[in-house]
Amino acid sequence: MKKTLTLLIAATLSLSAWADTLTVGASNVPHAEILEQAKPILAKQGIDLEIKPFQDYILPNTALASHDIDANYFQHIPYLKSVLKDHADDKSYDFVSAGAIHIEPIGIYSKKYKSLKDLPENGKVIMRDAVAEEGRILSIFEKEGVIKLKPGVSKVDARITDIVSNPKHLNFLANVEGALLPQMYNNNEGDAVVINANYAIDAGLDPVKGPIAVESGENNPYANIITVHRGDENKPDIVALVKVLHSKEIQDWIRTKYKGAVIPVNN
Repeated sequence: MKKTLTLLIAATLSLSAWADTLTVGASNVPHAEILEQAKPILAKQGIDLEIKPFQDYILPNTALASHDIDANYFQHIPYLKSVLKDHADDKSYDFVSAGAIHIEPIGIYSKKYKSLKDLPENGKVIMRDAVAEEGRILSIFEKEGVIKLKPGVSKVDARITDIVSNPKHLNFLANVEGALLPQMYNNNEGDAVVINANYAIDAGLDPVKGPIAVESGENNPYANIITVHRGDENKPDIVALVKVLHSKEIQDWIRTKYKGAVIPVNN
């Protein structure tokens, strides 16, 4: 028994010495859940994936900038660009995408109305306090024929100030922290609440059947990415992580687990 225990301890120590630890910061849902599925696959390649959960959209980039983590997985390119613009003079924020992994179609929820066209005159639309999200949200309203945006403005660049036609005089209130949006919806606040799929899932909402309107996943520029310091995208462990997340095994798991609320991509 003692010999077996000694061999087990020796094997464990040997594995620890052999494994390369890769620390990735991630939102709880679905990012950390997806990484958990990748963890045993990476372990077979000698990479010990350590997942550090975050519940906001600020700290994961702060942690990456200070090298407390090796990468993060929670944001899309438009949001990353807005962060880099805000930290243009800070060399520690020289981040790039190592690969796009999935899309979370954003949904608009209402306990009072069944469609965007049913929203009342001067209705209140509660949104997350992120400028980078405005274009994707307003594009849903435009597609539904509720508003019109300035001609030529792109989905990514559109802002509330780019609305040129708003017959119902809807009030777009982009001043709420994302994690609080499901609570505001459950409290029946506003006439419509815009909720990101990760927050919806975390709150027990159905991001597919629950919204009265949802954005399309096709040609969607808002894919969530693995973010790293410039140059680290070519490191073997980062390349291996992205390759595993792009694998059929992980992508099939995403489709089965989230049933359309999270859509895998492979680029």
